[in-house]
Amino acid sequence: MKPLTQKTLTISIQDYLKHIYELTENGENASTNALARKLRISAPSVTGMVQKMASAKPALVEYQKHQGVTLTKEGRRAALEVIRHHRLLEAWLVQTLGYSWDEVHEEAERLEHVISEDFERRIAAAMGHPLRDPHGELIPTADLKMPIEDSTPLSALRPTQTGTIQCVKAADTGLLRYLESLGLVPGAQIEVKEYSPFDHNLTVKVGRKTTVLGMNITSKIYIEES
Repeated sequence: MKPLTQKTLTISIQDYLKHIYELTENGENASTNALARKLRISAPSVTGMVQKMASAKPALVEYQKHQGVTLTKEGRRAALEVIRHHRLLEAWLVQTLGYSWDEVHEEAERLEHVISEDFERRIAAAMGHPLRDPHGELIPTADLKMPIEDSTPLSALRPTQTGTIQCVKAADTGLLRYLESLGLVPGAQIEVKEYSPFDHNLTVKVGRKTTVLGMNITSKIYIEES
């Protein structure tokens, strides 16, 4: 298998690196099965590509059978570059072209691989170098460092804690539209009214609305506590 070089970071490789970064954000290894589910391809195909990236010069990942995949320093920088492109593009599409937050993910997925570094710098400057994308997710810096996220998952809050929604870690169009209909968007003030220890549901108040939310949603919403 021919080794990769940094000049051959195809769209497929960039997608692998981005998904490995997302899976290992919490310090865990990304298994080939988890990557296969993310990328919607077979586990043997994932194994082959991971081995190829591990033999790149310089190596993009470290891989040990049955122990998953982690990014090398070079792989992490490449992943953060794609993520920076993606999140800047989402912000630009919302601010400049009037897209809604539930429309931008797929457009940014297509564009993130093709914009030049000059284009990236220009849209960042035109928007005043935003720190977060329309979903509140942090944008890697120009020198490819990820700022520290200091917010807390809504699922960790209990009555009568309050805070401001900082980030919604979701790309699903239907879910984002549902959250917006409830007022659960970045910048909204939220108060936890009740907690159910049996199913971990939270009853929350946003504005005048009171809603019961399950873990599938509360784990995706991040709060700056007040």
